[in-house]
Amino acid sequence: MNKLSLIMVVFLVFFAACAEKATEEGILPEENILPDVPEGAQAVSLLGEPLYASTPYENVQEQYEEAKKIYEAAPEVADNIVWYGRRAAYTGDYRGAIRIFTEGIRKFPDDARFFRHRGHRYISIRQFDRAIEDFEKAASLIEGKEDIIEPDGQPNAQNIPVSSLHTNIWYHFGLAYYLKHDLEKALPVYRKGVAACANDDMLVAFTHWLYMTLRLLGQDEEAEKALEPIRKDMTMIENGVYHRLCLFYKGEITYEELVGEDEANIARDAMAYGLGNWYFYNGQRDKAKEIFAKILEGDVWASFGYIATEADMVREFAE
Repeated sequence: MNKLSLIMVVFLVFFAACAEKATEEGILPEENILPDVPEGAQAVSLLGEPLYASTPYENVQEQYEEAKKIYEAAPEVADNIVWYGRRAAYTGDYRGAIRIFTEGIRKFPDDARFFRHRGHRYISIRQFDRAIEDFEKAASLIEGKEDIIEPDGQPNAQNIPVSSLHTNIWYHFGLAYYLKHDLEKALPVYRKGVAACANDDMLVAFTHWLYMTLRLLGQDEEAEKALEPIRKDMTMIENGVYHRLCLFYKGEITYEELVGEDEANIARDAMAYGLGNWYFYNGQRDKAKEIFAKILEGDVWASFGYIATEADMVREFAE
């Protein structure tokens, strides 16, 4: 072997080792970070339909443009990349957001935020396995570290953030497993989330998904135990729907109290999915299917209730 050939072999071995290490760290090659979709689409639904972004509200577009300017002025600042990606996602450009968060991972491979946010947007575009890989990495990066409040991109009415980096990782991690119907793996993740909760809002959110997971696993007694911390007098800032759903599961409020005076409230994906699921694991499959079908008539296809409905329709009601 001549000297040039030897150099080429060494280079190729080095390149392959770097590529393998990058893949292990979640830094996917640029061409592998997104699935192919029809032109102009953001994703393909679990039912095989192309999904397109809606036109964003004017203020959302303005916030994105401002975040982009800040990023372009200082692209090596981690916070600037985080907000650039988050604002891109709020406009409905989930694929663009994934590219931005991937840039963040390349520049800051030890910053759990980029894996947490990219994993979230992989859920949005129905790439659950990729989301799970990102959340596994994010979870490893926060191990042994103090939790931090995560600022809201779309503040609640009181402008008080209720979630943290850790709880957001556990929440979305559990959801990715749930959407794959890998309930045995979703269960311990949701339990970690419950243990990490620092306020009532996050507790009811985790309890809602934990309860549904246990019921679908047939662990009804454990499901009832999971509801024990839920009380009517809890302080809710933004997760009132999950709170009422948990009280409904617990038998402390009626269907009428859950839905309220306006029956149209059931059209809200979070409430509708929880109620439809409740009918499902209580043996009323036809009622569940009816509610799920109504959810899919809507256009908020990135909501978790909508995505979970797709998954359930494919698994349980495909014809």
